[in-house]
Amino acid sequence: MRNLLMFTASLLMLALPAMAQNQSAPKAEIFAGYSYLKIDESLSGAAAGADTSVPAGFNVDLAFNPTRLFGFVIDFQGHFKDFDDPGGTIDARTISLHFGPRLKLRSGRAEPFVHGLFGFTNLHAEQGGVELASESAFSAKLGGGLDVVVSDHLALRLGEFNYYLTRFADTRQNNYTFSTGLVFRLGGGPPPTPPSAACSANPTAVFAGEPVQVTVAPRDFNPKHTLNYSWKASGGKVQGEGAKATVDTAGLNPGSYTVSSTVTSAKRAKDTASCNASFTVKERPKNPPTISCSASPGTVQSGTPSTITCQCSSPDNAADYPVETSITNWTASGGKVSGTGNTATLDTAGAPAGPITVTATCTDNRGLTADGTTTVNVEVPPPPPQASQINSIDFKRNSARVDNTAKAILDDVALRLQREADATAVVVGYADPQEKGKNLAAQRALNTTKYLVDEKGIDASRIESRSSSNAGMKADIYLVPAGATFDEPGTQVVTAPPSAPAKRSKPQ
Repeated sequence: MRNLLMFTASLLMLALPAMAQNQSAPKAEIFAGYSYLKIDESLSGAAAGADTSVPAGFNVDLAFNPTRLFGFVIDFQGHFKDFDDPGGTIDARTISLHFGPRLKLRSGRAEPFVHGLFGFTNLHAEQGGVELASESAFSAKLGGGLDVVVSDHLALRLGEFNYYLTRFADTRQNNYTFSTGLVFRLGGGPPPTPPSAACSANPTAVFAGEPVQVTVAPRDFNPKHTLNYSWKASGGKVQGEGAKATVDTAGLNPGSYTVSSTVTSAKRAKDTASCNASFTVKERPKNPPTISCSASPGTVQSGTPSTITCQCSSPDNAADYPVETSITNWTASGGKVSGTGNTATLDTAGAPAGPITVTATCTDNRGLTADGTTTVNVEVPPPPPQASQINSIDFKRNSARVDNTAKAILDDVALRLQREADATAVVVGYADPQEKGKNLAAQRALNTTKYLVDEKGIDASRIESRSSSNAGMKADIYLVPAGATFDEPGTQVVTAPPSAPAKRSKPQ
């Protein structure tokens, strides 16, 4: 008993300084959860070494917190267990009610605590519906635990451990309990922050005649209350609607001005806050105009024109202070330039390759000027594409048959045509005057074309067959790029399949 009294006195001594602190804490905390009991063997009446744990139980406590650290606790616990006995199962239960101080450290999310609780415990046991014992005795709980705050109104009690002293039949029993569950936090919280307001002006520097937008941001007012706003300014005309206002600065002299706003709760007049924002009316500057020019296209071939466009404006232009501009004096370092307004045309006929600089002058109605330039790059036109021979196949005398050697060569030709999809081909067939067979040159060209079309899948429209008046036993293949023409002299287009060549006569 002396130890219990000393422990309780220590808790009270620690709590006294905390009672002087008027810091925020929940006014009350309600804990509800599971409780485990480890009982003294002398209380269970079990044989030595028997299991004396009681896993079935509950724990509810109510804590009142007069200060941030110190609280007073009412604790209620119950535990239940059946014990085996030769005469039948013994149903036993304990119900306890304790009171006492609790000291809790509130330093963040984790809140450790200790307490010393005193009260009474009732022990009841019956067998087969017959009461065996029912006794109430003094008891005490000394221990502590750890709560983890989840929100302003809820915490999780990770664990509470207690030394649980009981005295039944004038005998001291040393028991232990463990509890866990939820803690419901009621009331408390920090004192309400007094209402305030913050004002801002945008922009903060203007020329006379430009508007200034002012906004007030109220803070910590009751969100359910309607707010009233009033506005005033040290210069200009202010017109406000709710949390926003506009200042008309027309006619103001250069200098600094202030706009003020007062926010008041419509339901709670003492909830009011004021703020102000400053802005400056600037002197009118006298800046030269700005001009930017561009060419379209920026690169041309000699003789091709380019359109030059310039944009000119004054940075000082304002609704109440208009500054007019115009573009004149078009010049070019090459070619000929002519234009009106903000557009001109550069004629590059006869201009050599290289850059041409075009210049224009922007003038405002105050006589201030600025020059803008852009560059047009002149290129010499590239030579037109030319047809070129890419391969040739040979034929046996008096024959127009495309043999395997020729096919291998034509396979490469087909790959070339597939890679250069915008190109066409011309096949020119030749024949020797000593060969026998009518239209042998044309037949050789057509057979070559037929292989490329039928066997290699080349579109027939991309291949032209021609015969040559020159001697030879071959077919030449020409590649004609897009834009090029085939003008090989001494050739003519084969427009229809020629008759088969004459059969070669047997030697005598």
